[in-house]
Amino acid sequence: MKPARALEALNFFMADVQAGIGPFIGVFLLARGWGADAIGSVMTLGGLAAMAATPFAGALVDSTRSKRALIVAATIVTTLGSLALLPASNFAAVSAAQVVAALSGSVLVPAMAGVTLGMVRARGFDRQFGRNQMANHAGNLVGAALAGWLGWRFGFAAIFVLAALFAVLAIACVLMIPARAIDYASARGLEHDDVVRRTESSHVDPASNAARNTDASPPAGGLRTLLDSRPLLILGAALALFHLGNAAMLPLYGMGVVTAHHGNPSAFTAQTIVIAQLVMVGAAWLAPRLIRTHGYWWVLMASWLALPLRGALAATLMDSAGVWPVQILDGIGAGLQSVAVPALVVRLLQGTGRVNVGQGAVATAQGVGAALSPVLGGVLAQHFGYASAFVVLGAISIGSVALWLVYAGQLRRVCAAPQPEGDGATPDAALERS
Repeated sequence: MKPARALEALNFFMADVQAGIGPFIGVFLLARGWGADAIGSVMTLGGLAAMAATPFAGALVDSTRSKRALIVAATIVTTLGSLALLPASNFAAVSAAQVVAALSGSVLVPAMAGVTLGMVRARGFDRQFGRNQMANHAGNLVGAALAGWLGWRFGFAAIFVLAALFAVLAIACVLMIPARAIDYASARGLEHDDVVRRTESSHVDPASNAARNTDASPPAGGLRTLLDSRPLLILGAALALFHLGNAAMLPLYGMGVVTAHHGNPSAFTAQTIVIAQLVMVGAAWLAPRLIRTHGYWWVLMASWLALPLRGALAATLMDSAGVWPVQILDGIGAGLQSVAVPALVVRLLQGTGRVNVGQGAVATAQGVGAALSPVLGGVLAQHFGYASAFVVLGAISIGSVALWLVYAGQLRRVCAAPQPEGDGATPDAALERS
């Protein structure tokens, strides 16, 4: 199997490893007699642990040459953390399992982004990462469907078996990617722009990657590099605002529809996952093409604008039919961001050696917004009703739009469409020869 295809297969199977039994943990613990408050507490602990660990995980990815081994180790520990929930019976054991899975899982996203960057370089990152995300969303869709059917047919234990199977297949995909196909300097964004242009416009073979991995690289910038990048700070703030409004919308919408007796809880939940993930596959396919024709600024602006419209529709279409437009907009916003955000971080931090730390920092900004969103949404729904909560949550993204417009002059320069690749050679072609 070609390295690029192995990377895409890795992203497919890794979707279930990253999710674990997350979508089912609530009903799993509920069936064991847990209360909603205790379930919420252990889920919050896992989320906080992942949010705190992500920047350090990015730093670890930047500092190690053994990125494949790091992915394998993180996959094993994350899966063991998920499997530990099966025999766990008390709050301490379940919390520990959640925290372990969250801490190890925080390594996976920056590690796979780093491997992708090391394989295709900065110029080819958006295209390859788009294909990665298409595979990841497809893996989420297939994993959720299989887990739902297996859980219904054989019980919750079958969901844990599926998670272990996907982990084994993910590790097999990692081993199909030759170490020589990953350039260490490129994987952390250490190549200078002129070096990037030279290597990407020439035919890259695995041997040259191995040779450059042993050469001296330009020194990495200090961590202050992240704070000195105003576009990166603006991006992080915009993402925090977006996820502050976005994260609570789906669970609140489900609660609102079910409370109004307009839908079956199980069927409705499955429907939301299928619709959103299908749209995300299409959005991830389209994102690199939009980036290369219109630039990052317009692609991210489109994702910001999806949330206010989604909130307005959720407030007015409080029934099972409303899930279609509401979740289509969710898929558009999330699908575009899943490609555009990591690719923009690569562009902003290329040459600093801190690309994966930057990926972790941006993920933390997203996590802060997502962690506060359920609290805000719950309070609004409790005191003012579901419709008002949707309108306010959707309106929060206007803050992201405002930041994007106020700093448009600075952002458009760094968010312009990538230059066309020259000499007819692409990183994809180089990868396929490796």
